[in-house]
Amino acid sequence: MIRIGILGAAKIAPPALINPARLRDDCEIVAVAARDSARARAYATENTIPDIADSYEALIARDDIDLIYNALPPHRHADLTIAALEAGKAVLCEKPFAMNAIEAARMTDAAQRTGRVLIEAFHYRFHPAFQRVFDIARSGRLGTIRRVDAAFDVTIPYRPGELRHTLEVGGGALMDLGCYPVHWVRTLVGTEPEIVSATAHCDRPGVDTSMAAELSFPGGETGSIHTTMAPDTKFDAWIRVEGSLGQLEIKNPIHPHRGHMITTTIDGDNRTLTAPGQTTYDHQLAHVLDVLAGRTHALTGGRDAVGNMAAIDAIYRAAGLLPRGL
Repeated sequence: MIRIGILGAAKIAPPALINPARLRDDCEIVAVAARDSARARAYATENTIPDIADSYEALIARDDIDLIYNALPPHRHADLTIAALEAGKAVLCEKPFAMNAIEAARMTDAAQRTGRVLIEAFHYRFHPAFQRVFDIARSGRLGTIRRVDAAFDVTIPYRPGELRHTLEVGGGALMDLGCYPVHWVRTLVGTEPEIVSATAHCDRPGVDTSMAAELSFPGGETGSIHTTMAPDTKFDAWIRVEGSLGQLEIKNPIHPHRGHMITTTIDGDNRTLTAPGQTTYDHQLAHVLDVLAGRTHALTGGRDAVGNMAAIDAIYRAAGLLPRGL
């Protein structure tokens, strides 16, 4: 039985972890910690969590927890994840992995030093729909991959205190939404990009409401990412892969369990398919538990997490902005 503690009274935790854990008999949520005990107690009551800790550090120190889910904003990912690893815990850390690549490297170094599992919560990566896209792209059926474009757009309204609009905690469209298309493109090409150009729109100093970037890769592949959380933006998420023999597109790779479509055009033959599965979060938890049991290797985290943050840092610099936390 894997015993889980949650850092943060986060809105993401019920769909991402609490609900999936309730469907399994090999893990359980033990306790939660928040900014203060009253907040933690209210959250525990609302989500039927048995216990609370008086602080983040107290949760990490508990002997009855095997896995820490770090659901806090990015500015608390590095210090608390490293503390959890050094306390002998495995960690599932929310995306984006860190404030910047320097922090990401410190986190992965800590995982290697302690021998503990550290996985980034890119939940889409574990769903059969993306695995189908990955398999097709890597199979050679599309020929040589020439270009991968990706976008994730959805409104995140501004209000005072909204984390995604707050620079100091790691806000910005690229950090919160754009980390996905960056990861999609990197994962499908399979190498690390150079940033050719990037353009940001900021409604408040330093906080990108929209970001677009052009990428190039060592093998000659090119790509692009686009993301916006601007007002009145309709939800849109997609990946397009162009190969020498054909093309592929997936609509809604972020939440394929809510409906998705994979379309391929190869030698003039058009096909549409889907890949049934549970929620992305169910598959994510299953993957984490498989990694902890030694049944598979982690698909995210490690050098991949450092590479994603390095690309994000470079996009910010190319757009004339500073990476978060620097």
